[in-house]
Amino acid sequence: MKTLIIAVIFLLTMVDIHGQNLDEKAIAKNEIDLVITDLLDGSFQLKYERALGNHFSVNLGLGYKGKYGFVSRSGLDTDKIKTDGLFYSGFKIIPELRYYLRNGDYAELKGFYLGAYLKYSNFHADLGGKYITNAQEQFELEFDASIQVTSLGLMVGYKLPIAKKFSMDFLIAGPGAGFYNFSIENKKDLPDEFYEDLNEVLNKYPIFDLLDGNFRFSAAHRRSNFNLLSLRYAISFGYSF
Repeated sequence: MKTLIIAVIFLLTMVDIHGQNLDEKAIAKNEIDLVITDLLDGSFQLKYERALGNHFSVNLGLGYKGKYGFVSRSGLDTDKIKTDGLFYSGFKIIPELRYYLRNGDYAELKGFYLGAYLKYSNFHADLGGKYITNAQEQFELEFDASIQVTSLGLMVGYKLPIAKKFSMDFLIAGPGAGFYNFSIENKKDLPDEFYEDLNEVLNKYPIFDLLDGNFRFSAAHRRSNFNLLSLRYAISFGYSF
């Protein structure tokens, strides 16, 4: 009888341990997300997230932007410089580290989270138009422009489960600092005064008040570097497995 009792206790213990292992394995520690808000700008971005323990996860986003999107950006329109609308394409890479505030025995990718991110973007644009000098002489504009942006920042968000394997990820705020490297290459000959007029026009835009004094273009130096505050926000649809 004693042997039978010991055997039953042993079997019950094994069943309980096995059940715990199944529960742990049932927790989805991987997730694939589609960033919905990027679609509005003609971008397609997928993210992969992997849980690391009870609270931490790592996330890698890869995105590509086509030339056109639902949001258009107008060009310059002054008495001397008139350009077409601005359309650009390129890619971006965004690694993240997240900390979920939820309580639980095993990792679950849901609830409020805090995190940090690094974002690298590389975009290219073609820009056309015309330039009119003080003497009313006209020059055709045909530029190749490129911009590389590296951003570092923090973020806060909330991931809401909406079904057994599906969720909505709300990146509420991602403040940071962006380091911009901007260059233009003209395919047509232009007088030196064009670059003086271009800098004067750009200085009239409110956003350029935030730039440092290095943001200048010239016939000899068609590259400029500057720093700006950056802010990320996004809504994503995810599938966990």
